[in-house]
Amino acid sequence: MKRLAFLTSGGDAPGMNAAIRSILRSAASRGIETWGVFRGYEGLLSGDMIRLGWKDAGGIVCRGGTVMKTARCPAFMEKEAQARAAAFLRERGVDGLVVIGGDGSMAGAAALEALGVPTAVVPATIDNDMCGTEETIGYDTAVNTVLDAVARIRDTAASHDRAAVVEVMGRHAGHIALAAGLAGGAEFTLVPEIPFSREAVAASLRDMLREGRTNSIIICAEGAADGRELADWLSAATGIDVCATILGYIQRGGAPSARDAMLGAVLGAAAADGLADGRRGFLAGFMNSRPRMISYEDAFREKRAFHTAGWELALRIGAGRDIRP
Repeated sequence: MKRLAFLTSGGDAPGMNAAIRSILRSAASRGIETWGVFRGYEGLLSGDMIRLGWKDAGGIVCRGGTVMKTARCPAFMEKEAQARAAAFLRERGVDGLVVIGGDGSMAGAAALEALGVPTAVVPATIDNDMCGTEETIGYDTAVNTVLDAVARIRDTAASHDRAAVVEVMGRHAGHIALAAGLAGGAEFTLVPEIPFSREAVAASLRDMLREGRTNSIIICAEGAADGRELADWLSAATGIDVCATILGYIQRGGAPSARDAMLGAVLGAAAADGLADGRRGFLAGFMNSRPRMISYEDAFREKRAFHTAGWELALRIGAGRDIRP
């Protein structure tokens, strides 16, 4: 391999820059020329690519976001756009492409692979809901960001004898909510994977008040309920003061945790080295505390299952009451 390119795609995640640094320097250490594509697949279609060297990765490992920018590119779902991108990479003499992103980004990489472009994917999404890997870059940082916010919100909730709904990211997956609920001592953890009864939550809040528990934390994934609307409903149903906090994009930003920075380093190197060694069409995933290379086809078959037993534990040691319908 003489020339390697890489891009970041989809939602940004803390630790992407650590992966960029590892890809760039792993390739450079093997004498491979490295190019970075700006703004993901959108940059491939517009030809926005720049050559990068060892020094260009200096100081980026602890920065949040992605120095290469990112974007969602619906146009890349079209076969004509995919063909143009593949032709652009061939014209530039690119022998392999590393894509840093989630399942949608992996689908784009698989499309390029089918058109003859050797590709590899580094899993990066704060939702930790990606096929073929136990961990994704950005998840640990997002959970720790939520935990910091929950600790602060509990202080003010306790001061005012109120309950607090904390809405976290997770439109289709409740992994962030579950981890934060377990680690942060939430009384209730609401996730899109498991239906819940509002009436049961309200009854539990009233019971806890009678028992002398004057404040409660309700962590709610955005796919489970609208945080503000739920807080208003619970206030009306119980007579308890219930406030709502929507954490939003604060969960995406900030320096990566040590865990995410290490994941970026390990998985970025695995992707670059795999392509340099002649492998292609693979996800550099993380399984049983080790990196592994798994084909896209096999990765997509390994659907990420929600940890229902963990949710039941969070409920048992939180409110201590079942809130399912």
